[in-house]
Amino acid sequence: MLRKTKLLFLLFLFLFVYKNVFAKKEYPVPYPPLSPGIFPCMNCHEGLERNKKKRALKEMHQNIKIENHGDRWCYDCHDERNLDRLKLSNGEYVKFQESYRLCGQCHGNVYNDWQKGIHGKRIGNWKGEKQYLLCVHCHDPHSPRFKAMKPEPAPVRPDKATTH
Repeated sequence: MLRKTKLLFLLFLFLFVYKNVFAKKEYPVPYPPLSPGIFPCMNCHEGLERNKKKRALKEMHQNIKIENHGDRWCYDCHDERNLDRLKLSNGEYVKFQESYRLCGQCHGNVYNDWQKGIHGKRIGNWKGEKQYLLCVHCHDPHSPRFKAMKPEPAPVRPDKATTH
């Protein structure tokens, strides 16, 4: 009986560790906000020669400025053979719906916070189905810092609003 209890305990421990450490957690996300008329990329890029040299774009995509990302270029994140998917540093390809994995390679602390619900936005139920917003729902992937915003006026206290 004791042997059976030990075996069940070890099995439970294994399943607990596997589920919490090794099992890949899925994060349900809405489709990323891709630029209308530009995605899918391969509609225009199919058959074009790939130029890996970093340069100012003059014919298309002039509005894309890679800022706050060091010395990066398109193919550091996009797959050069299929621009409709992203490329991790280990060579693995991911869909745009898993772009959080790409961002998390360099922004690990923010990625951990995102997974735990500390950073980013969730919609759904406390207990039950949730949907995680991707990094790109709030941050421009090419220039991720929030732009300066004009602050809203301070709120008026209720007791002050009725006396005027």
